[in-house]
Amino acid sequence: MKLSRGASLFLLAFAVWSWIIWPTFLRNIWNDPRSWDNGPTGFFTVHLVLVIVSLVLGTTIGVLGWRGFAASRRK
Repeated sequence: MKLSRGASLFLLAFAVWSWIIWPTFLRNIWNDPRSWDNGPTGFFTVHLVLVIVSLVLGTTIGVLGWRGFAASRRK
């Protein structure tokens, strides 16, 4: 499958956005009083899993975007 340069840049932008938004979200959840009650609560655990999955997907999408962008530059 070939990605256009525009699609590749969109995927890269999505990856950067993910790495800006999700760590900030985790920091906000970490400081939320509902996150802790003698250890992490279910509220915190669910959101931590959400952040981890989102960062893994964002990274994967970024790698695909980078590969597409690099391939478009070689032509």
